[in-house]
Amino acid sequence: MSATRLSLVENEQAAAPSGEPAVRVAIATSDMKSLNAHFGSARRFVLYDVTKQDWRFIEAVAFDDVSDESGSHRVEGDDKISRKVAALKVCHLLFCLAIGGPSAAKVVSAGIHPIKVTQPQAIDAVLERTRVMLNGAPPPWLRKIFAEAGFVAKPSFLEEPA
Repeated sequence: MSATRLSLVENEQAAAPSGEPAVRVAIATSDMKSLNAHFGSARRFVLYDVTKQDWRFIEAVAFDDVSDESGSHRVEGDDKISRKVAALKVCHLLFCLAIGGPSAAKVVSAGIHPIKVTQPQAIDAVLERTRVMLNGAPPPWLRKIFAEAGFVAKPSFLEEPA
C-alpha cells in the first residue's frame, strides 16, 4: 500500500511559517469535505495546522489499499495500519468515526491522539472546535498535546501552586 501526498503549491511568502505554534490535525474523510470515515478503511486523510486564530490546509494523504473494517487481512502479515500511522506521524490529533483497539494503540505509540467522533460532520466544524479549544481551558490530556505543539507550558507536578 502506497500513500500519495497532495499539497497546495504556494508562493514562498505565503508558505513561510508565521512562527505561531500550531496543532497538526488529521481528519479521516471519504469526500474531502467531511469527517466521515473509520481509521482503518479511510482512503484519505486531510491534514491541517490549527492555530489560535485560524487553520491552514497542509496536505491530503491518500491510500490505494485499505482495510475493509472486518478486522482481518487478505494476506497474512499484510499491515495496512502501520503504513497509515507512519504517514500521519507528523500529527498531534487524529479525528475519525471509529478506530479499533490495536490501531489506536499504534496511533498512540506514534504520539498521535485519536479522537472518535460519533457522527459525520463538516471538516470546518472539526477545525473550528479545535481552534476554540486552543483558546479555552482544555482538559489535562489535551493540554499535554497542546504543550507538545508549543501552545502552553508542559504541566509539572513539581511546581508549587501560586
